[in-house]
Amino acid sequence: MYKRQYLDGGYGVGKTHLLASLWHAAPAAPEQKAFGTFVELTNLVGALGFQQTVQTLSGHKLLCIDEFELDDPGDTVLVSTLLGKLVDAGVALAATSNTLPGKLGEGRFAAADFLREIQGLSAHFRPLRIDGEDYRHRGLPQAPAPYDDDTVKRVAHATDGASYDAFPDLLAHLSKVHPSRYGAMCDGIRAVCLTGVEPVPDQSTALRLVVLADRLYDREVPVLASGRPFDELFSEEMLNGGYRKKYFRAISRLTALARDAKPLVEA
Repeated sequence: MYKRQYLDGGYGVGKTHLLASLWHAAPAAPEQKAFGTFVELTNLVGALGFQQTVQTLSGHKLLCIDEFELDDPGDTVLVSTLLGKLVDAGVALAATSNTLPGKLGEGRFAAADFLREIQGLSAHFRPLRIDGEDYRHRGLPQAPAPYDDDTVKRVAHATDGASYDAFPDLLAHLSKVHPSRYGAMCDGIRAVCLTGVEPVPDQSTALRLVVLADRLYDREVPVLASGRPFDELFSEEMLNGGYRKKYFRAISRLTALARDAKPLVEA
């Protein structure tokens, strides 16, 4: 097997499932394999420091990186250097992304100024295109329309472990918590109940919401909401900008979680 696979494709085509299958199939003990998102990898460097991260991961046979993305120059230089060190140590790499490695960072920052780092990242991988429709919605019923506030409140109080927040309050809270903590914040939550969902006001808020959607989807937490439907969360300008693939992934995942919440209403 080629030691550096890069699964490229649209959202909802099964890249994460393939990456997880590769992790399970790789002939190494579980403690010799690591699986995490790109954000979790950069957070690990922030927590341990660069040298300690290199030392820790160099002892692995395989590193799987889900949702590989470059949003800023700092990540570009950091990850390019880190992966170069791991490749030198003999660590096999596998990643998923919505963007070909040579196009990472395009439309998000002055990627041309970091061409050497991006080309270095690209050289670490052999791209493999994964095509298909969004499996989260293929052949499944239409996601339910937003509910009224009273229904959301009733379900929140009737469901053990449910959270209950006004959408603007949730966005305000997210601004005070580092995105690396969103996963821990979601642990133990059985359902998310939101009132007054509305389009997000700016890009920083939108990107924080994307991270939350990813962590909720990782944990299969149903989301029940009133207000606007999830496909109206992001403005046309956002959906046509450099982060559009992130926003479409968030819409896809939140819509799937909204469908999962329908049995809570019927119960």
